[in-house]
Order: sequence, then structure tokens, then C-alpha cells
Amino acid sequence: MSLFTPQEMKDLSGRVFVDFLQMKTFSEDPLILVKGDGIYVTDHLGKRYMDGLAGVFTNILGYGYQPVIDAINEQMQKLHFGMPMYATNDKSLELVEMLSSVTPSEFNKMKFLSGGSEATEAAMKMARQYHRQTGNPGKYKVISRYGSYHGGTMGALAASGGAARKSHYEPFATGYVHVPPPFCYRCPFNLEFPSCDRLCAGMIEDTIINESPDTVAAVIAEPIIVSGDGFIPSPPGYLSELRRICDKHNVVLIFDEIITGVGRLGHMFGAALYDVWPDILVVGKAISAGYYPLSAVILNDQVSGAFWGDESDMVQFHAGQTYGGNPTAAAAGLAVIRQLIDLNLPARVEKLGERLTNGLRSLQATHPEIGQVSGEGLLIGVEYVRNATTHEPFSDDIAFAKKVDEECRKLGLITRPSTNVQIFGPAYIISESEVDQMISIVDRAISNARNSLAA
Repeated sequence: MSLFTPQEMKDLSGRVFVDFLQMKTFSEDPLILVKGDGIYVTDHLGKRYMDGLAGVFTNILGYGYQPVIDAINEQMQKLHFGMPMYATNDKSLELVEMLSSVTPSEFNKMKFLSGGSEATEAAMKMARQYHRQTGNPGKYKVISRYGSYHGGTMGALAASGGAARKSHYEPFATGYVHVPPPFCYRCPFNLEFPSCDRLCAGMIEDTIINESPDTVAAVIAEPIIVSGDGFIPSPPGYLSELRRICDKHNVVLIFDEIITGVGRLGHMFGAALYDVWPDILVVGKAISAGYYPLSAVILNDQVSGAFWGDESDMVQFHAGQTYGGNPTAAAAGLAVIRQLIDLNLPARVEKLGERLTNGLRSLQATHPEIGQVSGEGLLIGVEYVRNATTHEPFSDDIAFAKKVDEECRKLGLITRPSTNVQIFGPAYIISESEVDQMISIVDRAISNARNSLAA
């Protein structure tokens, strides 16, 4: 039973900062959630929605998943909070061992934090400190891609590539360099894959050389770029080329797998899907299925070795967070990873992802606005265009993907839109019939959006 009436909750909604939404507009028709069960959420007016986004690519086991809840409750009775400046705890050690079992053997040192922004920021700091402690103190620059999103803290945001989210907070600290993304559907160089010979990857090497390899500390990349600006999967061979380039120039390669990690792509990590492993692997969101704030920075032996020494060497990682290494968070993470392994959920994600992808692609026959459907596993993006032949996008004032998303919400489905891209990332427990229902709703929503433009 809620403390407030529906109207009182609506009146209060304008006093809350909701991520990336204008408070005034949001409060006029707020989405106020009061209950979740399975892959569904219910709002303050009693309307039920299918959560096609797993919260924000996070609630991979859905709402009310008892094994994780039980693990959290049990840990709460034992030790709900640790002493991050003085101690670790048994659950964090178990989580280290568990994550080591699903990564290559050289990945066995970890830093636990409470969110994605903290983790990507820590990874970039680690890359700089690694070089400082291995005889290359001048290597400090971080190269990332336009269109990327690495988090909301100042360093993570500086590495991100979307102007809409960054411009309000500039100027940032120096040392962040951006290059074009590997966007094959609308190539920034007007080339076609594979005859382009992966020029987008080659540009990263050119940038390292032109910036001077003696100054470049890291390249940070998501296997699939998911941001407010769009949806860009890595083309074949792109990530392996990044690995070669970073090895050649002694640059730390960081994979930001906050979204793509922990089964989302039909493999435990995007690194496994593409068979390319970074020096630092960053995971979050799905690692605790949304039940407790948790993220992890996982280092290979080469990088982690630079932080191992005597106290007088002062080579420890000089950073900490209050909720880092929290035992209750670790208990949640352990329960989630066990479910993924015991139920073989990545394989299920791969199968259901094929069903969702094929179903969305089948809509192209009747909806010319669908330019492309791309992605892996249960992380799928639909790009809407004015002209499917030329790939001409809709203008920003039309924002067709947002119109489709609005129609989906009316029909009981929540997705994530940018201006012209609609993104789907449901929980791994979604059924085949629910996948089909999602496709049916999108079918109707596109028609409704088209009709609204014609009206």
C-alpha cells in the first residue's frame, strides 16, 4: 500500500530528478512504478507494462527473483556492510573466485564498486597509474569513440562521445581524445564494409601515432555502443584490430561491458563473443541483476602486477569508494552468476535473441521506416529512417523512434529510444510467447506512429 494517493504521487513527481528527462514535462504524465513481477512492472494508476529494457539492461532475472532475494536477506543477517578501507569480506572473495572461473586464467584480480560510472572511471585511472608504475609516466591520454557513453561522472563523461550529454559540463580535464565509431550502416567515411579495410580501426592507430604513443595510456571501447545517440555493434575484425594496435603501442585496452557483459550478448562477456580480450574488463548492471548496486573492474596479470608491491613502494590503487566491495552486493552478484551458470542462461539469451531479431526484421516488409535491425543476444537496436535505400534519417524534430516508443508505452511495452533508434534489452527469463508479444506491439506501434505523422 503506497503512502500517497495517485494524484499526490503525480504532484510530487516534479520534485524528483529523473535521468535525462525534463522535470516539468515528466511531471505532466509521469511514469511512477509501484510494483514489479517477472518481466512486468505496474505503475501508480494500476497499468501493467512489459519491461522490454530490463530496467536499464540490468534486471536480467526479472522482478521478485527469489534466489537472489534470499541470498541478500541471508547476508544482511550476517554482515550487511564491510570496512572498505581496512578489510575485505568472505563474499567478495567468493565473487572473485566465481568471476575468475568464467574469464581467462589471467583475469583474477578485481576491484568491486557500486556502479558503472565508478567502474569505468576506476579503469581509466588504473591505466594511467599502470603506466606511471611501469616506467611510462607520460602516458595519460584516453582514446574513445564518438557516440559512446561511459558514465556520468566527470572523467567517464569526458571519455564519452555524445555532445548532448556532455556540453552542459564542459570544459573537462585534458587528455581525452575521440575518434569516429565503426558505424557501418552510416559510415562516417562513406565507405562500405569490408572493402573499407576497417578504416575506423586504422584511425585509432593514426590517432595514437599523431598524439604520440608516449602520451596515450588507454583505449576504452564497448563491444556494442549503446548511448543516447544510437546503437553501433562492432563489425567483424574491428575489436581484434584494436587489440593488435594497443599491443603494438603499449596502450591499455579497456572493454566497457557495463551493458554487454554478464550474458547479455548470448555469451558471458562480449569479449568471449568476439574472441578478443582486453587488459581491463569492466562489468556492471547485470552482475547483480538490479538487486544491489555492484560493478567490477577485472584486470589481467600484466596490468594488475604493477599494483603488487611492498607498502613502502606505494604502488597500491590510490582510490576507494564507500560501498566498494560491499558484502551484500557481493552476495547478490554470486547468486546471479550462479543462476547464469546453473541455468545456462547465456545460451537461452542467444536463442531468444535470434527470435527477437528475426521477428523485428520481419516487420521491414510492412514498415519501410525500419532501416536496419542489429545487435547480439538480447541487445537489439532498430534504426528508423526516412529512406531505407539511402539510409537518410528522420529529422530530429520528427524523432520517429521516440514516437514509436510513446506508442509502445500506450500499448503496455517499455523500451529505450534515442532520436531514431529504439533499443530492446529484456530480461533473460522472457518467454518465447512474450518475445512474440513484444514484436506484435512494436508492429502496431510503428503503424500508429506513422499515422500520427500523417494526421
